[in-house]
Amino acid sequence: MKLLRTDSNNPDFVELVKQLDADLAIRDGEDHAFYDQFNKLDAIKHTVVAYNEANRAVGCGAIKQFETETMEVKRMFVPLEERGKGIAGEILRELEIWAKELGNDKCILETGIKQPEAISLYKKSGYRFTDNYGQYAGVENSVCFAKLLK
Repeated sequence: MKLLRTDSNNPDFVELVKQLDADLAIRDGEDHAFYDQFNKLDAIKHTVVAYNEANRAVGCGAIKQFETETMEVKRMFVPLEERGKGIAGEILRELEIWAKELGNDKCILETGIKQPEAISLYKKSGYRFTDNYGQYAGVENSVCFAKLLK
């Protein structure tokens, strides 16, 4: 597997995010419009796309500056047929390394309670539950995590 650091203009990233949004529209149902407003691609400067041996895009993720020394993990996605191969974990590790290189000491993220596989990934990757932050404060279907970068 190859990991490419790029930005939100990368066509493979854009295509994977379309698949992510289609999946989330089903999972989130009537709540999708609320979440969608916080997940626009413009101005995401730090994205990672994973490619398999056949050079086909098989996963993505992004980080976005949230506050001083804190990056927010966004747009994590691996298509269903590629799951279970460790791709998301590799993408997440690369995003954390990049965040640290950019001078950050913490990553935060939000996911939905209807995304148990994401919750499992973040727990397994050393993220800890934290109070819902920013626009997610008080949102019952949101789960927020934080991780100090070493």
